[in-house]
Amino acid sequence: MNKPTHKSRPPHAGRREILKAGGAAALMALVPPGIRSAAWAAGSDAPEKKEVKIGFIPLTDCASVVIAAVMGFDEKFGIKIVPSKEASWAAVRDKLVNGELDAAHVLYGLIYGAQLGIGGTKKDMAMLMNLNHNGQAITLSNQLRDKGATDGTKLKALIDKEKRDYTFAQTFPTGTHAMWLYYWLAAHGIHPFNDVKNITIPPPQMVANMRVGNMDGYCVGEPWNARAIHDKVGFTAVTTQEIWKDHPEKVLGSTAEFVQKHPNTARAMIMAVLEASKYIDTMTHRKKVSDIIADKAYVNTTAEVIEQRLFGLYDNGIGKKWQDANYMKFHNDGLVNFPFLSDGMWFLTQHRRWGLLKADPDYLAVAKKVNRIDLYKEAASQVKVSVPKDPLRSSKLLDGVVWDGNNPKAYASGFKVKVA
Repeated sequence: MNKPTHKSRPPHAGRREILKAGGAAALMALVPPGIRSAAWAAGSDAPEKKEVKIGFIPLTDCASVVIAAVMGFDEKFGIKIVPSKEASWAAVRDKLVNGELDAAHVLYGLIYGAQLGIGGTKKDMAMLMNLNHNGQAITLSNQLRDKGATDGTKLKALIDKEKRDYTFAQTFPTGTHAMWLYYWLAAHGIHPFNDVKNITIPPPQMVANMRVGNMDGYCVGEPWNARAIHDKVGFTAVTTQEIWKDHPEKVLGSTAEFVQKHPNTARAMIMAVLEASKYIDTMTHRKKVSDIIADKAYVNTTAEVIEQRLFGLYDNGIGKKWQDANYMKFHNDGLVNFPFLSDGMWFLTQHRRWGLLKADPDYLAVAKKVNRIDLYKEAASQVKVSVPKDPLRSSKLLDGVVWDGNNPKAYASGFKVKVA
């Protein structure tokens, strides 16, 4: 595979510029004490571990990790990324926790679930950067379409009218897809546990399970929503960007232990993936990106299925076609990648809302521990990526409720539809 032809900033230019401006003392003053001794005690910021194994699930949004490796962005920063295709999010969680993976393309909520020991081994985790915004969807079956249930309101009416077991699938109990599915159902008055049944299915198996009638709907990342339409087994009822514009999605996750032992390697991973993210967000590159990640080693589907929605060209499968301005973004001038504390806290509020957490945690303290803003800022400064001034951001979701990171306890308990 050819290397990218654009000229990039030398990997350690940022550090040299700081040294010129004020010497080593100025550099060290910018580095958090916890990293300072480990990273530069020997006078070097070279990666401690040169080869890193990064897990991923076959989804369009694994692109930045794959492209960083295939296009050679990792080499610029002294590391070799070895992408490791995994079978399920549970496998990703287990391999991260036990050290088989150094890092992973992973569900935001999975990292927070592991941090608090929800449904598995409790382990201190590290969220290094956000990988993408937008680009997931909820697919409903053709059987629901034939009953007229083509949106949330009509689905609610059908469930009230025709009593039976309705089954919906998500990809991991604490993950993003579960939270988008539950939020959307609840916004239409459908309790995701009392009114319907929900099950967990790995992303690549969603279409096959819908084809044989195992579920009425599912929430997953692309290309498995577009693939359902392509295979004529379902249609897109709603995109996740309609639920929350520019929502957080996958992250580059690791364990706190790995970052403590290999801070320079962690920073190099962030820089490599940032450069890949910039590359992907240049729209003229997206055709090539689609071709690369469609390979059987990665997503294992046709490039055509990936390409349309990667360009923001949507067809919901029941007559609506549109150019979506809020398509899947990987960089967006750094807005995508910054590890906002409020994003992490939001998942905790939903874990509390749905009874995954039995009590309110210290929302802000957990987010500050998990989201490695310090390390991210160091990496961003070296590859000329701007960072927001405020670690909290405000968003209005589809039900009109505003989330801004303030008073998370009241936010979590304020929903009408929730687990008591």
